[in-house]
Amino acid sequence: MHKAGFVNIVGNPNVGKSTLMNSLVGERISIITSKAQTTRHRIMGIVNTEDMQIVYSDTPGVLKPNYKLQESMLNFSQSALVDADVLLYVTDVVEKFDKHQDFLQKVQKMNVPILLIINKIDLTDQNGLEALVAQWKEVLPQAEIIPLSAKENFNVEYLLRRIKELMPDSPPFFDKDALTDKPARFFVTEIVREKILQTYDKEIPYAVEVLVEQFKEMEERIDIMVVIYVERDSQKGIIIGKQGKALKKVGTEARKDIEAFFQKKVFLQLYVKVEKDWRNAERVLKSFGYNQD
Repeated sequence: MHKAGFVNIVGNPNVGKSTLMNSLVGERISIITSKAQTTRHRIMGIVNTEDMQIVYSDTPGVLKPNYKLQESMLNFSQSALVDADVLLYVTDVVEKFDKHQDFLQKVQKMNVPILLIINKIDLTDQNGLEALVAQWKEVLPQAEIIPLSAKENFNVEYLLRRIKELMPDSPPFFDKDALTDKPARFFVTEIVREKILQTYDKEIPYAVEVLVEQFKEMEERIDIMVVIYVERDSQKGIIIGKQGKALKKVGTEARKDIEAFFQKKVFLQLYVKVEKDWRNAERVLKSFGYNQD
């Protein structure tokens, strides 16, 4: 009998959801930076064996929305509570466990198996961990608690074994050779956005959206044209940098990663455009692939 199911990863920002997702999938599907709100979409990574298909979902960190973009991000997180066969609720050893109570209350009402992941256990000691486990047992009594370190790959193998045991009997949801539900262009935008998050600080990365205007794949190489949207002219100047140096750095680093991802030579062009207040403009958000339900 074939098994298949959706394993959805939720939790607050910066607890290591994307690192865990990439560990479980065995591929670099989600971008990872030390900044909160790195993940903006719900991203699926699909693992196939002959008799099993596990569809993992990485989701944006749960937050109180300040503008329409964040409302859409919260929608992605909440949608993961609806169709999960197994829910991975990720926390870590440093965050306060009463953060975003309303989201947690929705998790408490769920009828599917919940694996509560306490991540980053390399940052605490045995006593600290035991106290945390006791606290979480009270908050989510129906959950199975699994302490691990996604970064150090500690106890991830055990988690994987539990996930496989919990998979329901089902035919596959996607083609057996599929790695993700996202098109190739999506990974180009994510890689460019990751480099922007790593290169610029403060508000800049959050005011940026990336769109692939052209993706032309040939036998020997891929020609890609990317537009980086910002909200204000001053941000455009910062993204480009003095004599274009900052933008050139982003382009060089992104191209290397895109070439590694597609295993092909890449010719990458980056442009910067101003789209005023795009984070609150429903029409623009829709064109960027954010749902406004």
